[in-house]
Amino acid sequence: MTTGRALLLEGIHADADAVLESAGLSVTHERSALTTEALDAALEGVTVLGVRSKSRLSPDLLDRHPDLLAIGCFCIGTDQLDLRDAARRGLAVFNAPFSNTRSVAELTIAEVVALHRRLGDRSRELHDGIWRKSAAGAHEVRGRTLGIVGYGHIGSQVSVLAEAFGMRVLYHDTAPKLALGNAQPTDSLDRLLAESDVVTVHVPDEPSTRDLIGAREIDGMRPGAMLINNARGSVVDLDALSEALRDGRIGGAAVDVYPSEPKRNDDPFATPLAGLPNVILTPHIGGSTEEAQAAIARDAASKLARYLTEGSTRSSTSVPEVDLPSPKPDRHRILHFHRNVPGVLGRMHTLLAEIDANITAEYLQSDPEVSYVILDVESDSVHDVAERMRSIPETIRMRTLS
Repeated sequence: MTTGRALLLEGIHADADAVLESAGLSVTHERSALTTEALDAALEGVTVLGVRSKSRLSPDLLDRHPDLLAIGCFCIGTDQLDLRDAARRGLAVFNAPFSNTRSVAELTIAEVVALHRRLGDRSRELHDGIWRKSAAGAHEVRGRTLGIVGYGHIGSQVSVLAEAFGMRVLYHDTAPKLALGNAQPTDSLDRLLAESDVVTVHVPDEPSTRDLIGAREIDGMRPGAMLINNARGSVVDLDALSEALRDGRIGGAAVDVYPSEPKRNDDPFATPLAGLPNVILTPHIGGSTEEAQAAIARDAASKLARYLTEGSTRSSTSVPEVDLPSPKPDRHRILHFHRNVPGVLGRMHTLLAEIDANITAEYLQSDPEVSYVILDVESDSVHDVAERMRSIPETIRMRTLS
């Protein structure tokens, strides 16, 4: 039985379809991101929206589609929308933060090797009909020092792979992280930059990470060191990097993410790094392997399906997390988001006591602004309970599962 519609944008892998269909959704795909006007029209009647990194969902757009229950970001990042704004709407947002870890890590290690051997330059020369066999400027990675900025799931996986190549690994993170293998933490970013032959960045897009690697940081790197950014386009100042490459202070770079990226394939693209020697440019393909995209599709779709069918918000990046067992067959489940202000829960219990409602289970989680309450009730009470819950002035969103 179909109970809603899912719209999946930007070529999301078809492995998501069966998962969402099992939750009662019909699924429609679009191969690319849509303009605001086109997306506004396409969202009519949509229950669940799936996006990747190119889509932008403004508060004004969401205002016009209050029936949208959940958004799946089929990628790591969730900067397609304002998460606090989503929370205030009771709009659950989910992502897939770990499914492409291996793919990004493998690309990073491939770039470490390629930069040390200047493979991009040698390949381009042969394509241009130039034979230039030389060992000048080519190095093994064994024994070289890799500095990892951000030691999360991707950074730590890069660490393991680099050590298998015989590299010395340093890392820096704002939070204490357990070192894997023989990796060594550094007490500052400056120390990591000064001691590394190649630096790779794996941090999220946050106010604290924007222009994290700028002119000052690049000046603090070893002469001839190399820089890799497969994280977010806002993290590295490309103009400063371009200047350092042209001056010969930096020996090479690999960049997969950019401050501004085309929305569609074959759209024009420009970067100050274009045409520079020993620079590898890729079109944001770090997680673009068939294995990663299939895993992302299953992961994000499974979270959306559990939310739709059970009310679980485990791993949500917007609303309070509640993980709970499936409702029993003879019970109905009521999901209630409300503003987190004093007295709401007390009034809720008073209203339910007035109708002698038999509540068989209750779950609650709150953040500073929003609370999420889940009630399991007996079938003969569900209508009255739902009406009482809906009458609470602080209610943001409410729905019933049967």
